[in-house]
Amino acid sequence: MPPPSAASPPLREFELVVLLAVLGLRDQAYPVSIRDAIEERTRRKVSRAAVFITLERLERHGFVTSRYGDPTPVRGGRAKRFFRATRTGIAAVKGGLHVIQSMTAGLDKVLE
Repeated sequence: MPPPSAASPPLREFELVVLLAVLGLRDQAYPVSIRDAIEERTRRKVSRAAVFITLERLERHGFVTSRYGDPTPVRGGRAKRFFRATRTGIAAVKGGLHVIQSMTAGLDKVLE
């Protein structure tokens, strides 16, 4: 996969949320654990398919990489696919958070 260009697209809201979950889960970031983390923290329902499609898109843009773990009997001999944020993905998260902080600066009273 080619490295992302300097013109990588900005993160969409759900992409940012997925990347934040990947960062928080560290070595345990696979689609189901990512979905569970998002549901727990945001209190909104998220489908595994939405998470997986987003992870695929993030990987195409070079924001995450993936690897397969060992097959497990619990999963019928299938392996889990684990995801990890790249340096570009971490930079994108920082950029997304910077935009949010910039846009909410001075709105404390309005947002109370």
